[in-house]
Amino acid sequence: MKWVGVILAVIIAIGLFLFYGVLPQRFDAKTNVVLAHEPYAVSDEASMLHGTIPVADLHADTLLWKRNPAKRQSRGQTDLVRLCEGGVALQVFTAVTKVPPDMNLDENAADKDSLTLLMAAQGWPPRTWFSIYERAAFQADRLLKLESNAPDEFVFVRSASDLQGALDQGKLGGVYGIEGAHPLEGKLDNIALLRDRGLRVMGLQHFFDNELGGSLHGQSGAGLTAFGEAAVDEAVRQGMIIDVAHSSEAVVRDVLARTEKPVIVSHTGLKGHCDTARNIPDDLMKAIADHGGLVGVGYWEAAACSTTPEGIAAQIVYAIDLLGLDHVALGSDYDGAVTTGFDASELPALTQALMDVGLDEASIRAVMGGNAVRFFLEQLPAE
Repeated sequence: MKWVGVILAVIIAIGLFLFYGVLPQRFDAKTNVVLAHEPYAVSDEASMLHGTIPVADLHADTLLWKRNPAKRQSRGQTDLVRLCEGGVALQVFTAVTKVPPDMNLDENAADKDSLTLLMAAQGWPPRTWFSIYERAAFQADRLLKLESNAPDEFVFVRSASDLQGALDQGKLGGVYGIEGAHPLEGKLDNIALLRDRGLRVMGLQHFFDNELGGSLHGQSGAGLTAFGEAAVDEAVRQGMIIDVAHSSEAVVRDVLARTEKPVIVSHTGLKGHCDTARNIPDDLMKAIADHGGLVGVGYWEAAACSTTPEGIAAQIVYAIDLLGLDHVALGSDYDGAVTTGFDASELPALTQALMDVGLDEASIRAVMGGNAVRFFLEQLPAE
């Protein structure tokens, strides 16, 4: 009987090792893919130009995964090392807090969540397993920890002053956002609590309808609810930037009608260029730009109908023609369960592709970072 106990203990130990030590990493590697490719050819001219641009990206989900973001990783699309190699000076790190099990672009219910098991397997504290607010708070703490672990390379940006300081010191400035405002859990007071933790970009929806209104991939197609209206008002009052990526068309129109502040679409494609369910109509994108907003062009197939630097450059050109140069930025969705053709360290290849399609230096500078840096310096709280 003693041997039965030993065997059972070994089986349990192996099971725990697989659950905590193997499965999260394998899931990460299979979910956040960089397609195999030959090294991209980047000319000396493109390399020199890229090296003078403070590159900015409006959306990455790095905080969700069990990695040390301060160290170079062999999986995923970002870490501090690769971001710095790619010349990134401003990165919005967005907390993912709830995902439906059968996540798709067409229709998702809100009654189930697939992240609880992932968070348990990754060793997140039990308070995050059943509280969406705590999941957002925990990811904010991860960004704070990154600043503590890499103070010479990284600044947790909460204000325009912080961002300017990071730029002046040649450090990567990280802004904290949430992908969908369901961490509010129906409580306006949670806006202030998350703001105190550093939240500055508030996405309203993700892949399902929530207390604030309809998702582009939800079931209702509804606009802002009464709670959603109050939440937008309060977030704007507290100096947050509203992100309407994943929001229903009705929510986007309601937000534009409700606030004079410009909004962002942090990661998206242009429907007139790539006609998929991920992208909202061009006229609504134009309304966002006319409202002073900023549109982050994504790097994955459902957004750009391409994963190559050349394909992303083609969509950027389309966006400039539609929206105007000042309203176009980068929105990679790195580490957001997408497949891309290049990781953060390979961003010079995108500069090369933009040169190859004939964009001039000033336009490349604007799209690759200038527009986003200007926007955040203007829209973040001063201090």
